[in-house]
Amino acid sequence: MIRSAKLRIVKTATLEIAFEEGGPTEGRPVVLLHGFPDDPRSWDGVVAPLINLGFKTVVPYLRGFGPTRFVYPDTPRSGQQAALAYDVNGLIDRLNLPKPILCGFDWGARAACTTSVLWPAKIGGLITIGGYNVEDLTIDQQPASAEQEQRGWYQWYFHTHRGRKGLERNRRGFCRLLWQLWSPNWKFSDAEFEETAASFDNPDFVEIVIHSYRHRYGVAPGDPELEGLEKRLVGQPPISVPTIVLHGEGDGVHSDSLSEDQEELFSGSYERRLIPRVGHLFPREAPEAVVQAVQDLS
Repeated sequence: MIRSAKLRIVKTATLEIAFEEGGPTEGRPVVLLHGFPDDPRSWDGVVAPLINLGFKTVVPYLRGFGPTRFVYPDTPRSGQQAALAYDVNGLIDRLNLPKPILCGFDWGARAACTTSVLWPAKIGGLITIGGYNVEDLTIDQQPASAEQEQRGWYQWYFHTHRGRKGLERNRRGFCRLLWQLWSPNWKFSDAEFEETAASFDNPDFVEIVIHSYRHRYGVAPGDPELEGLEKRLVGQPPISVPTIVLHGEGDGVHSDSLSEDQEELFSGSYERRLIPRVGHLFPREAPEAVVQAVQDLS
């Protein structure tokens, strides 16, 4: 039976994860993972075509977004990559998803890549938008090109007390600016932005965002419970599951040059597809490219 996507909640060891589920109960599962600053609305142009093709879609709100909540008040509000992978793995287990295809951009790409490294036997395929996205903290602490450092200005802002207060006080204005800078060829409406901006009102949003960018540069400690997973990600281990990389040539934050020559980071089947003019909020701008990649991996 095919049904339209509906909101559900599943409880894992640390989270009550809100997610939208659609498609036939026995369909091939596809987990669609949004980035920062975004939410499941980024996948609206992808979900309906996948459901029509017979896929089962699972679209979660990441930790710190929308109605997703922590089970315990004392759990560290970590935004590190191991935390994102831990959440995705918990979602897969609780829903008993058989070999899902993982697809993500920005934080969602990091969640998809790290989950594929840590639990490859559970994953049937990977679509990572922007390329290999497992952070190497040693590499991240080295300066990038002047152009890339400029593109990442918001990350350095978040390292300051002023930046934390700025995000807290001006969530919508700040996130709207990032949309404009990151997807310069896409003209979104006020209504489109506001529909997603409500997800930034999550009580843990600011703390998790700030921790994410401080942790990756070595200025904030990680969750001690996740240290074992984080160690397994050191050195950018190769991804063995079948992978398609999508990258927009109009990406205003993550230049398409950054996903060049990454073949050695993928030990399974691998293909890279560049899409003209598309920016960082890729599934909003080119949903048909995502749908085609899912079909090609299934």
